[in-house]
Amino acid sequence: ERYAFLADWVDPAAAARRRFQLFYYPNDGSVEMYDLKRQQKFLKRVRYDTLDPKDLFVGNRVNVFSRQLNLMDYGDEYTARKVGSKKERTLALIKPDAVTKIGDVLEVIYASNLIVTKAKMTTLTCNSVHFLSSGPVVAMELMGDEAVSVWKKFLGPAESQREAPQSARTQGGTDGPRHSGHGSDSLAAAAKELEFFFPSTIGYGPPNTATYTDCTCCIIKPHAVSEGLTGKILNSITDAGFEVSALQMFNLGRANAEEFFEVYKGVVSEYPGMVNELSSGPCMALEILDTNKEKSFRDFCGPADPEMSRLLRPNTLRALYGKDNVKNAVHCTDLPEDGVLEVRAGPYTHTHTHTLPCRAPTDGHVCSFSHPTHKYLL
Repeated sequence: ERYAFLADWVDPAAAARRRFQLFYYPNDGSVEMYDLKRQQKFLKRVRYDTLDPKDLFVGNRVNVFSRQLNLMDYGDEYTARKVGSKKERTLALIKPDAVTKIGDVLEVIYASNLIVTKAKMTTLTCNSVHFLSSGPVVAMELMGDEAVSVWKKFLGPAESQREAPQSARTQGGTDGPRHSGHGSDSLAAAAKELEFFFPSTIGYGPPNTATYTDCTCCIIKPHAVSEGLTGKILNSITDAGFEVSALQMFNLGRANAEEFFEVYKGVVSEYPGMVNELSSGPCMALEILDTNKEKSFRDFCGPADPEMSRLLRPNTLRALYGKDNVKNAVHCTDLPEDGVLEVRAGPYTHTHTHTLPCRAPTDGHVCSFSHPTHKYLL
């Protein structure tokens, strides 16, 4: 069995976009690449265990041997029928009275074999949305087999107290306009609603809820997002007494990841791996309010080495969810005075850049960095 995709790769040396056929063999997890312009094999078939089959869908970005490939289309009818026939996108909107339970909601989403491809905490101010403007909401783009019906089934009927007492609407909200979540009714409705929150052309949609005051920055790394750990990490953060005041998902290009970790270049041997990790898939940026005066968020993340964390601070985020010095679950702000700076900087993908001053890293953390500008900073 073989799946085929048309994939684009931007060659940084030539500053040119190259088109490939990417072949994936699910039986042994091997990959192969063919250069369409030069009509020759680019990569011989080789096993590549770090590529997760669930990440292979049109519109996604995957890393193959440090090359960031954008999956543009299915390469043949068999792949389109086998992989893409049931793939749907839908809007999942978590309403104000359930935002504090976003970690639990994400746990259920991943357990339902859906993936979160986009997410943003925002505040709607239009008078016509009534209850939705009473506080922050979390908008997410979910993708998976029959995503529209799967998410609607999870939410339950609108009159949930009587018809489905165990549904999400009953557990997280109340009947009528105050139930805890919303889901698109159809693929057409999903396309329209997703375009409002996550425009595909001009604009950025509703702004996020970042306060830029007494805060610190946390980034859930791509490996943790891919492994479905986002909900667990968010639950751990809130259970420890920290407040998540803003969140948003991003896909970083390799150049942006290099700028983000520029302070590490030539300092730590893991720098290439750190860049590869941060550009390997979607990450989730969080603004954490500094309301827990008994402990700092940096201490709660733990040492950069998860093995050291498990020995010295077994209840920290990196001890619980990290794998190694590169895949250590989260990045956090190093110095308290840099909290607002990092939240404003954030990991963005726009092309116009300006540079912030950098301090030397301590204890394996990144401080200030060069970054692209963005209309809505987190």
